[in-house]
Amino acid sequence: MRKRAVRLLFDNAGQRGSRWQAIMSIAAKIACAPQTLNDWVKNAEVDSGERPGASSEMAERVNALERKNRELHQANEILRKASAYFPMTEFDRR
Repeated sequence: MRKRAVRLLFDNAGQRGSRWQAIMSIAAKIACAPQTLNDWVKNAEVDSGERPGASSEMAERVNALERKNRELHQANEILRKASAYFPMTEFDRR
């Protein structure tokens, strides 16, 4: 639905007085908020290179790397705590 709405806006951009009027008209037809459609259009422009910024693909990759980084930090913390615990149990046995 997003791609179709954005394509519809790009195809009909010159028919309205302003871009916002076109967004308002199309948003009413597809039953979404005008600001949402405007955000979709901005993202499509970034992805196509018409507007500067990080593409959707790059943003997804950054999110995936941040998620993996958090997981690795958690694993390191677990290993650090485990390494501190096990040597103490060895000394308690003697």
